[in-house]
Amino acid sequence: MIRVIFAEWRKLRRPTLFLGTIGAALFFTGLTSTFLYLMIDSEQGNSDRGRQVSREVLELAGGSVYGFASVGGLLGIIALCVFAAQTAQEYTYGTLRNLLVRQPGRIRILVGKLIAMKIFALVMIAISAVVSIGISYFLSDRAKVNTDLWFTSAGFQEIGKTLLNVAISVIYFGIVGMILGLLLRSPISSISIGVLWILIIENLLGAVKPVFLEWMPGNQLSLIAQGGSSEISYMHALTLGSSYVFVGAIVATVLFSRRDVAN
Repeated sequence: MIRVIFAEWRKLRRPTLFLGTIGAALFFTGLTSTFLYLMIDSEQGNSDRGRQVSREVLELAGGSVYGFASVGGLLGIIALCVFAAQTAQEYTYGTLRNLLVRQPGRIRILVGKLIAMKIFALVMIAISAVVSIGISYFLSDRAKVNTDLWFTSAGFQEIGKTLLNVAISVIYFGIVGMILGLLLRSPISSISIGVLWILIIENLLGAVKPVFLEWMPGNQLSLIAQGGSSEISYMHALTLGSSYVFVGAIVATVLFSRRDVAN
């Protein structure tokens, strides 16, 4: 399995993939964190869906990572795309058959690839967190936000809790991408269906009937990163999101272990 992890990591650290993915993550992280502070007095809101985040909220112990938690869903979508592409392209390029010749254990290959991609996701999360906190601190003075509580013991506790929540959310998104890659066997189909569902279909259903958002998988995974919301609790999002990911992973694993490897 160690060889599978290193083999997968060799592909993940290619400059085009690694730098491109980190660049996209930093773009959305910087954009979200910047708007949060520069538009703090805007009547149109300074957060997602026009919500207003006040100075009082940003001055709390968890204010340093508020922007980072808000971008967790977008980081998750990036992870979904990477996991889906790296999984499905094994079928597209016909390399899975060669892997099975060297390592006949299908489950070992699957677990090894997942571990390598998890490490990749955690690196992306760590870099994004540092950039988000740095931007927040840099812009706090301009936005007249007091940062005295940010780096106290309570503040560091909030940073740790947010990092954990975002990590869970992003990895869950990635596993969903891997599931789609295993089921559809096509990078384009896996990515397009996953992104279409999360960014468009779920939001359309939520606009028609908001109660639908309480059960949508993408919304639950995004809320895990944010620690829940006023409408949906963190435990509800974590329980339901974990259930979706667990059931999907079981189905995809069974199919992967039994189906022919040809695309």
